[in-house]
Amino acid sequence: MSGWTSTTLGDLIEVKHGFAFKGEYFRDAPPGDILLTPGNFAVGGGFQFGKLKFYDGPSAPGYVLRAGDLLVTMTDLSKAGDTLGYPAIVPHDGSVYLHNQRLGKVDCTSDLASRDFIYWLMRTSSYRAEVLASCTGSTVKHTSPSRIKAYRFLLPPQPEQKLICEVLGALDAKIEVNRRMNETLETMAQAIFRDWYVNFGPTRRKIDGATDPVDIVGCLVTDPDEAQELANLFPEALGDDGLPSGWSTSPLASILSVLETGSRPKGGVKGINFGIPSIGAESIVGIGKYDFSKTKYVSVEFHKGMKRGYVSDRDVLLYKDGGRPGEFEPHVSMFGSGFPFSEFCINEHVYRIRACPPFTQEFLYFMLTSEALMDEMRNRGTGVATPGLNSTAVKALPFVDAGHEIAAAFGSLVHPLVSRILANGAQSRTLAATRDLLLPKFISGEITIRDAERRLEAAQ
Repeated sequence: MSGWTSTTLGDLIEVKHGFAFKGEYFRDAPPGDILLTPGNFAVGGGFQFGKLKFYDGPSAPGYVLRAGDLLVTMTDLSKAGDTLGYPAIVPHDGSVYLHNQRLGKVDCTSDLASRDFIYWLMRTSSYRAEVLASCTGSTVKHTSPSRIKAYRFLLPPQPEQKLICEVLGALDAKIEVNRRMNETLETMAQAIFRDWYVNFGPTRRKIDGATDPVDIVGCLVTDPDEAQELANLFPEALGDDGLPSGWSTSPLASILSVLETGSRPKGGVKGINFGIPSIGAESIVGIGKYDFSKTKYVSVEFHKGMKRGYVSDRDVLLYKDGGRPGEFEPHVSMFGSGFPFSEFCINEHVYRIRACPPFTQEFLYFMLTSEALMDEMRNRGTGVATPGLNSTAVKALPFVDAGHEIAAAFGSLVHPLVSRILANGAQSRTLAATRDLLLPKFISGEITIRDAERRLEAAQ
């Protein structure tokens, strides 16, 4: 590898500790600036924005991050140190991000390596192995700037660094585009559900005097004939119960065809492609999205002996128990095809749910993830040590029943949006697998970018 030189991270970077922001000003929702924590780092590197913290207190000059700043986790609360030492780059999204105490800000001190190359280097397994080997603590794991800077590796010439970053960065950029697109698509579908089933928008617009069918249905359909057909489904008045005339409140049991848990995985082990993936709470992170870095696997023999819990396309999955005493937090997801495994099962902590037609899986998912139903599930969670939902409580969950025709119409409108979400998720998993395969080979010099290009040309 001509031009590759042995060096340490300490020859190229400095790592600056963050600020101890006062907890009394922390918030779970805006207003406030985004206070990054180790919990915002994804396993493998990069950010995950599922549970943001906000800070609405006195300013801390020098600890406001800029878009493009490189951060690294210095503390990890998990037993395995899942995110310790992994990097992430502050996004260019217009938000204000704060540099918290458990994170290190990485500043390049040499022009021999770019910030982007350091970012990818910190996502390799060899770097991570050294960080974990030198960390301190058993329950809470810590690393330090000196330990991170001690990592020694072979540094490629700058032209090769640039090519590595361009290829890997392009894969990550497409994954990020898919993530943002999916957020938008899910928000659109949620907005339709709220308008129809929470705010009773079409009925209220009729009450307010709207006569144009396109306006009545909230411009969801622009063809006048289709809009009229859809508008005709909605009542023109509200009943004494506050619901549109003819609508009612029904228990979830009235539309269910399947409500089952999986079996307790005996002898479950961790390890990719070993046995059958068993989806649990640690895997459920949203519509069609799963974190397989923490997934347990059951043996093929055990899987074959299961009588229930097999997962199929568009199953709605509900994590039914767990959390801190008295603070049950449900997790709901929709399973989608296109995963790198041919079979899946759920464990005993997850319900697999299917609706009876014409109620669709899309209706079931957006109904269960609505604010009203999430609050119902939180309130109905029982148990002191391990709160959760039993099947009786799930079946009794009340929902607004607008009838079969409107339920089917909602499913038809939202189905293409969900299909696009699931397709984007499948593509992103393929892109991520490609990126993770190429990363160590590029960084170690086992394969150069030009080698990869030549192999691709030969294959074509």
